[in-house]
Amino acid sequence: MKLIRTRNETPAPELAETGHRHTWKLLVVDDEPDMRALTRINLKGFRFADRGLEIIEAGSGAEARAMLALHADIAVALIDVVMETDDAGLRLVEFIRKDLKNMLVRLIIRTGQAGLAPERYVIDHYDIDDYKDKTELTATHLYTTVRSTIKSYRDLRSIDLNRVGLQHVLMAAPDIYRISNRSLGQFFQGVLTQVVALCNLSGNSFISTIDGVIVTFDDLETTMQAASGSLSSQERFDHIRTECSQAVLTGKVPEMLRKDAYVVPLLVQGKPVGFIYIEPTHDLDESDRALVAMMAQQCSSALENLRLHVDLTKSYDHMIDMLARIAEFKDSATGSHINRIDQYTRLVAIELGLSDEEASHVGKASRLHDVGKIGIPDTILRKPGKLTEEEYAIVRTHTHIGKSILDNDAFLATACEIATHHHERWDGTGYPEGRPSREFHIATRIVSVIDVFDALISRRPYKEPWDPQLAAAEVERGAGAQFDPAVVTAVLKLFREGCFNTIIRAAQEADAHSKKRILEESQHSFANQVSAKRIA
Repeated sequence: MKLIRTRNETPAPELAETGHRHTWKLLVVDDEPDMRALTRINLKGFRFADRGLEIIEAGSGAEARAMLALHADIAVALIDVVMETDDAGLRLVEFIRKDLKNMLVRLIIRTGQAGLAPERYVIDHYDIDDYKDKTELTATHLYTTVRSTIKSYRDLRSIDLNRVGLQHVLMAAPDIYRISNRSLGQFFQGVLTQVVALCNLSGNSFISTIDGVIVTFDDLETTMQAASGSLSSQERFDHIRTECSQAVLTGKVPEMLRKDAYVVPLLVQGKPVGFIYIEPTHDLDESDRALVAMMAQQCSSALENLRLHVDLTKSYDHMIDMLARIAEFKDSATGSHINRIDQYTRLVAIELGLSDEEASHVGKASRLHDVGKIGIPDTILRKPGKLTEEEYAIVRTHTHIGKSILDNDAFLATACEIATHHHERWDGTGYPEGRPSREFHIATRIVSVIDVFDALISRRPYKEPWDPQLAAAEVERGAGAQFDPAVVTAVLKLFREGCFNTIIRAAQEADAHSKKRILEESQHSFANQVSAKRIA
């Protein structure tokens, strides 16, 4: 995994900015104004990791609580013990650790009355990081203490960010092999959070101000999968996307990006499919670069899984459509019926509480409910009159034929059950097995209802189409005997709310087209007969 380092030596404009976003925050809690002023003088010009120091003052424990509410990102607190009460400082420590549950801020007890708060007792009983007598905190010692505790805060904050990032990745991991847009997005955000952490970065400026982004592309489409800070803005993203896309596609070092920025290509089978872009305040060492490359490899693996998943889904859809087209070719009268069943099924499934993804799956599966009719003779399928008992028995075998076609394939399990059992009844008097339909998948019970509804409103060789209102009434009469009552309720609700209107119009248009075709065929047949008689 190649890391492309930028060569632009012009400092990023944001690095020259000043303000709270670029400072470490030190809370000084002391009821003596002179002590607070002396602390400020002794720490004048303090800098660590290219960031200055912002000193926040409080003259009592109560004022300190107010400052903590305003500044959630305080790195270090210097706390006097004796203020409005003899233990005000110790109570403040307990408030920070127990009430605020802030375990990151570094706490230093600084007291001028050690006898009221003995060092060993305070260290043993309070979660503090250091204990200093005011007399020993000279300018040099104060600088050293503040610097070491800020460094400790930075490291702890970095570990915490890494933990948060890992949590995102682990939460997304169970879904990586059944990828959805949501799980993939969560995965990428978790990876970016970890990259930010290991580079000592942070989107909310606790650690630094530099940003990162993960981008993927497919042909001409570019997608921002995760971003932090200013890179979330469209203007900055457009600039980064253009420069970095060119870099990973050509292998050339981008000239117009910030100094020390890194572009890490995402590769699937050696082909660039995206990149991670980061902007650390300083050049990363070899170990950090190796970690970034490892994260990039994880992103690449997730993308490869996604593409395999998409290819598999497309293959499944193609197989469904192919079998559905075979059934349509066999019985042209029910060809558009197959498409409508799909649409009805999705709507009813969602109404019954299935997710969009589940509804899509059962909708596709419903397309094969009559696939077994490819084994029924045309003379029976297209017979214009009523079927004999023997002919009807042959038609009923389409459920067995459908099962034999779709069985033993895990991807077609739902389609197989629908094709086999959509003529079973709620009261157990249906076919082929005569089992109560409550024993079968909800998709099968949905198709049982809407198959009848759509057949009633559609033209068949043996009947004229019904008015939709009459068809709905017929379905309602079958609730509890032929059909699952809950499914009937959902179907009628959608019908009465007009949710089926577009599908019903499609059925009526198909009927008009079929009627016209039959008329034209009849006229053509009559003309041929007349012509034959004249020749004779």
